[in-house]
Amino acid sequence: MRVLRKRMGTVEFTWLVALLTSYQALCTFALLPALPQIAVDLSLTNQNDAQLVIGLFLVGNMIGQLLFGPLSDAFGRKPVIASGLAIFFLGCLISLATNNFWILLFGRVLQGLGAAAPRTVSLSMVRDLYSGRPMARLMSLAMGIFTVMPIIAPMLGQATMHIAGWRGILSAFILFGVLGLLWLQIRQVESLVPENRRRLRAKMYIDGFVSVWENRTALIYSFALGTTFAAFVGLTSSVQQIFQDTFGVGESFPYLFAAMSFSVVIASLLNSRIVIHFGMRKIVKLAMISIPAVSLVYLAICLFFFDPGLFGFITWGAFCFFGIGMSFANVNTLAMAPLGHIAGLGAAVVSFIPASLAVLIGIPLGRTFDGTQLPLVTGFTALGVMGLALVLWADRYPQKPTK
Repeated sequence: MRVLRKRMGTVEFTWLVALLTSYQALCTFALLPALPQIAVDLSLTNQNDAQLVIGLFLVGNMIGQLLFGPLSDAFGRKPVIASGLAIFFLGCLISLATNNFWILLFGRVLQGLGAAAPRTVSLSMVRDLYSGRPMARLMSLAMGIFTVMPIIAPMLGQATMHIAGWRGILSAFILFGVLGLLWLQIRQVESLVPENRRRLRAKMYIDGFVSVWENRTALIYSFALGTTFAAFVGLTSSVQQIFQDTFGVGESFPYLFAAMSFSVVIASLLNSRIVIHFGMRKIVKLAMISIPAVSLVYLAICLFFFDPGLFGFITWGAFCFFGIGMSFANVNTLAMAPLGHIAGLGAAVVSFIPASLAVLIGIPLGRTFDGTQLPLVTGFTALGVMGLALVLWADRYPQKPTK
């Protein structure tokens, strides 16, 4: 096997991976404070339509997750990341230049498609170059970026919007993308040597979906992950309207949203400490019980007793974010565990199934916003019950790798 002659140091590589994996979450959450202004500037008659700026980015990202991993196995990591970023830049430029809402949405789909490449393929670079504890440390960083970004990205977006408007946020996306591209091309060597590349064939995708379909554990956990992700997308799509339209918090939105979502970080840190002792399945069941239980109690309070107001909504959201933080990584790992023989493609398929459910269910859930929090809380309750049922069903199957 060819030996890489110039290898980036671990600390520098860690920061590069952190940057590349942050684009997906940054481009999702940084535009949340700008949705009202986008609706005004582009003359939207239905305020809920502005949510599509978030939702259709996730559509493009869903497609990209399935596409770029296998492409990088065939053509190498750096060329595929560069190609994805080129698509991302094109989407940003289209969105910047237009005054037509539907063209803006087309640009957002391209942004989501392109942003999937650096996130997906940079994790493949980690697998190429590291193993054991160093790999676990880098993977933990990648997950940590996703959990921290919902907290800081809306603040960054609002600050940028005050200086340069919502188009300034899109310009900032380009600057971050250029930084990552130049850093990658100048400093990082290709991590997948030619002799380890695999020919790209359509049959690979078919085999990947068939393997997941035939393995009941992987399939059920993938759908359980989808219910959680769909609820998360529904919340992300409508949370700005609930904070600013329902509760009238104005420009305090990013800070209040940060307070609500900070429980994800706490959950991730706690999970990393207790998962070895208690096991993933037990933690997942407790977390998946907590989401519909808390949502059902909160919904009953809203409907039959009193309006808990802003504090009640933040408290409910914090509990739900905590449950998501405790379950998301564990359910993903449980879905992947039986697919070691097709790890790369299996990860793409396991990501595609939840992302599809999130688009099909999560986007419509966000669009049910009627000026109150009730549609979102009701949706969270229903999806939580479905997710819990799927997890309990999956628990009936032994965790055995597919041959």
